[in-house]
Amino acid sequence: MRHADRWIESKYVRRRGRLRASRDGAEVGVGSRLITDRIAALYDEHLPRYARGRLIDLGCGKAPLYGCYRSHVDEVICVDWPQSVHALPDRWSYLDLEADLSQPLPCASGSFDTIILSDVLEHVPTPEALWSEMARLLTPGGHVLLNTPFLYGIHEAPHDYGRYTEYALRRFASQAGLEVSLLLPIGGSLHVLADLLAKHLAQLPIVGSALASTAQGVVALLDRSRVGQHVCARTGPRFPLGYFMVARRSVAAAAAVG
Repeated sequence: MRHADRWIESKYVRRRGRLRASRDGAEVGVGSRLITDRIAALYDEHLPRYARGRLIDLGCGKAPLYGCYRSHVDEVICVDWPQSVHALPDRWSYLDLEADLSQPLPCASGSFDTIILSDVLEHVPTPEALWSEMARLLTPGGHVLLNTPFLYGIHEAPHDYGRYTEYALRRFASQAGLEVSLLLPIGGSLHVLADLLAKHLAQLPIVGSALASTAQGVVALLDRSRVGQHVCARTGPRFPLGYFMVARRSVAAAAAVG
């Protein structure tokens, strides 16, 4: 990773021992804190288990997860579109490779043990091609960790191409020859409602940010209660804000191909 010594926290920050969304509005809008907090918690829990060896961060932007995975891997390669809205000036950029993720990458097959694809899949117009490419890049036993939104507003237009159900994600993985190790809904109906309400409240002058923060804070508090956890568990499978997924290239599948 270029300029790793200059890396600073951006979208995700570690506070009191846990990863969470930045409260800097330039990094995470006030209306997006709830989903970003939940995504941060999932990576914080699962990256230590699955990240290892050589890691490639696809669509990395400012490499917001670098602080979470760097101590678990041996090498990091950062890849993104040259026109990424999250890109840094070249003199600060973490990019090792500028590439179109809808096209084959100039990397050797089986050269990475871990792939990160965070908030990227929805911005790729040819998802099947990317899944096939990720499978090619993974070593036998290697993992891809990703998150993608579902009941969530259009963002980074016009490069927002899809929302994928649990079943579509499983099909993508299966077609690419990957095994699903973990697939979790992010949030449930209360989180969807709070996210939508907060994004609208945030547009109000003067009081909008405070109201948006309060709306999400109420749901965050409910998450700590039995009632809130029960509602999330019941509604998450049908009304998720998004999904978090870990898929593995099995040794057997790799042997059959190779």
